[in-house]
Amino acid sequence: MDVGRSIPYLGDMTQIPVTVLTGYLGAGKTTLLNRILSEDHGQRYAVIVNEFGEIGIDGELVVGADEEVFEMNNGCVCCTVRGDLIRVLHGLMKRQASATRGFDAIIIETTGLADPGPVAQTFFVDEEVKARARLDSVTTVVDAKHVLLSLSESREAREQIAFADQIVLNKTDLVSEDELRMIEGRLRRLNPLAAIHRAVRSQVALAAVLGRGGFDLERIVALEPEFLNPAHGEAGHVHDEDCDHDHHDHHDHGHAGRLHADDIKGVSLTLAAPVDGVKMTRWLNDLLAAQGPDILRAKGIVNVAGESRRLVFQAVHMMLEGDLQRPWREDETRESRMVFIGRKLDAARLKAGFEACAD
Repeated sequence: MDVGRSIPYLGDMTQIPVTVLTGYLGAGKTTLLNRILSEDHGQRYAVIVNEFGEIGIDGELVVGADEEVFEMNNGCVCCTVRGDLIRVLHGLMKRQASATRGFDAIIIETTGLADPGPVAQTFFVDEEVKARARLDSVTTVVDAKHVLLSLSESREAREQIAFADQIVLNKTDLVSEDELRMIEGRLRRLNPLAAIHRAVRSQVALAAVLGRGGFDLERIVALEPEFLNPAHGEAGHVHDEDCDHDHHDHHDHGHAGRLHADDIKGVSLTLAAPVDGVKMTRWLNDLLAAQGPDILRAKGIVNVAGESRRLVFQAVHMMLEGDLQRPWREDETRESRMVFIGRKLDAARLKAGFEACAD
């Protein structure tokens, strides 16, 4: 990431928007996908369904109308099959270029056992895909009735939630309001970035989850400290070294009793002093080189010393993208904010590294 050079990424609205739809087994992904395809919105979608195993079933469950469904029967969209995803996307790009009436967007539905990280990385690593398509959102569907059990047993379920820009908390009619608030607090601790939409039978306003630019660098204004770290007693409060009350007994409890601590968490940082762009770029590159596999997501807005524009960046594992964007407005606080979501995150060490980048 070069803070002195604008990096083209996701900002060209001629690119085809892509929604990655993920969620653990039985959460309601296909129900939501069918809603998207059957609602009267005038949009035409190309759908990539990632099957588990060699016999395609999920593709048969998608209600298609005019949409075209492409199956990938590889079991999971990960590094070993990312090439297949790139080839499918290349094919879609060629078809789009020659079609009289092309499609307006792409939806990728992953298998319930998939880590969505490598899917998102596809839009970083391949230049043609990067030029022709933009990752609009990673939307994760969560089963409110079974999410606590899934989180306690499945690393994939935790990573799907941690990676999301938006969470559809589905089947909310099957749990109480108190349980919902507790579940939302648990989700916030895993992912302080994602908006949470409650739903029954995946009935969520499509305008709330499609075309939102959740992965767009220009839309990271959602990184508000008050949102990322609510006050004591509110869902999602993150305890850190500045926390001034005892929290040794703060645990989540479900019908199965106490669950073990999550191995994924979010760390939010704020720095009032301007940042040396060279120091920060070096620090982020070194951090991702050392801990990239454990850093699922990172986003930030940075106040670079001597620069009138905001530096906006995001990272997916070891891949870093950034861009100097619009000027700082007179009515906004010129400070740097960033969020890391991942495993084995040392909040104190991250804070010290960030502060060492001050100009």
